[in-house]
Amino acid sequence: MADREIKIAVYPGTFDPVTNGHLDLIRRALRLFDRLIVAIGENPAKKPLFSLEERLEMLVEAVADWPPEERTRLEITSFSGLLVDFCRRKGARAIVRGLRAVSDFEYEFQLALMNRRLAREIDTVFLMPGFRWIFISSTIIKEAARFGGNIEGLVPPGVVQRLREKFRPS
Repeated sequence: MADREIKIAVYPGTFDPVTNGHLDLIRRALRLFDRLIVAIGENPAKKPLFSLEERLEMLVEAVADWPPEERTRLEITSFSGLLVDFCRRKGARAIVRGLRAVSDFEYEFQLALMNRRLAREIDTVFLMPGFRWIFISSTIIKEAARFGGNIEGLVPPGVVQRLREKFRPS
C-alpha cells in the first residue's frame, strides 16, 4: 500500500487580534486536514494594533491548553509576499478562508480566483464559524474594547488583557 499524502492547509490572516471565531475555524480546519498552518500575513498596507510578535504570541497562548493531538498538527507562523508562494514552500494544497456573511463572499471569491490563477494546484476552502461567532470580527472587537465594551467570551482571556492594556486611559 502506498503512503498516503499528508493533507496540509494554510489559514492566513491578520489576526489583529485572534478571536474565538478564528479559533473555531482552526478547529474546524483541523478536522479536515492532517496539518494546519496558521499564517499571519505581514501586510505593509495594513496598520495593525498589535505587532507581528504580539499576534504570534496571542495565537500560541490561545491554543496552549488544547489537546496534544490538535496542537501537534498545528503550526503558527508568519509570512510575507504572495500567499500561494508560501503555500508552495510549506507543501500546502489548500487555503482555508472564513466566511461570516454574504458580504464577505465577494472579496473572498476574488482572492480565491486570483490565487487559483497564480497556482492552479492550490484550492481554497471556505468555512463558516459556529453560529455563536458569526458576528465577530477583529475590527468589531477592537472598537468595542476601545470604548470599554465587555469582550470577555468573544476572544481568549489573554487577548482581553492585552486589549485592556492597549486602550487603558493615559
